[in-house]
Amino acid sequence: LGSAGGGTTAKDAIGNDIIAADWLNTHGPGDRTLTEGLKGDPTYLVVEKDKTLASYGINAVCTHLGCVVPWNSAENKFICPCHGSQYNNQGRVVRGPAPLVSNT
Repeated sequence: LGSAGGGTTAKDAIGNDIIAADWLNTHGPGDRTLTEGLKGDPTYLVVEKDKTLASYGINAVCTHLGCVVPWNSAENKFICPCHGSQYNNQGRVVRGPAPLVSNT
């Protein structure tokens, strides 16, 4: 998982642009919703404690083998279904086996 930035429009599950004001009306603080972000990558939008949209997105792809990592709200972390990597609520590794990414 990682941060995504750059002012790109996020899209919902069916490809419609997400309008922040409308989206925030239905999503509360701490929410992480999977959307289509930069370059079509699966990206989580994050609602901050003050009910604003975070200035970053969290890339939903595990660095270990590329699986899409679901948000586990009960445990307040992301848990990869492929090899058990765990990430905190900001996408930082808290339990391996991530990372493994190599572009060689």
